[in-house]
Amino acid sequence: MEASRSDDPNLSPNRDLSFNPILIPNPSTVSSLISAGEVWPTIDGPLGLTEEASVDYARRFYKFGFALLPWLWAVNCFYFWPVLRHPRGFPQTRKYVVRSAIGFSVFTALLSAWALTFSIGGEELFGPVWEKLVMYNVADRLGLSGLT
Repeated sequence: MEASRSDDPNLSPNRDLSFNPILIPNPSTVSSLISAGEVWPTIDGPLGLTEEASVDYARRFYKFGFALLPWLWAVNCFYFWPVLRHPRGFPQTRKYVVRSAIGFSVFTALLSAWALTFSIGGEELFGPVWEKLVMYNVADRLGLSGLT
């Protein structure tokens, strides 16, 4: 005998979905967290890191950013966005996240200045040194292109 749609609890339009907080969170639970002023250190909210673990991760992202990986500073700022938004919460984590934001801003400004200098200035700015600075003729200079 075939089961009807109303017999199957998964297909029933009146089923209670509040038991599954990952797929569809219970609105009363979410509003109570917001009204209670509970702030989480990561963008994951209650599914993310604890406050103690977040300090360790923020410190690691900050230090590895100095190892020629400054994009980790951007990841640090993104992942710990609630720490940046709430200045009084999480002071230990905040110092690493703010330093990462400053480091990423300085890196972006320097990289942009360097790229704009080369793209706008070009040969007029650098003169005869330009041929040694550009990378598009490396194969020709080393005799690897086969065009002699």
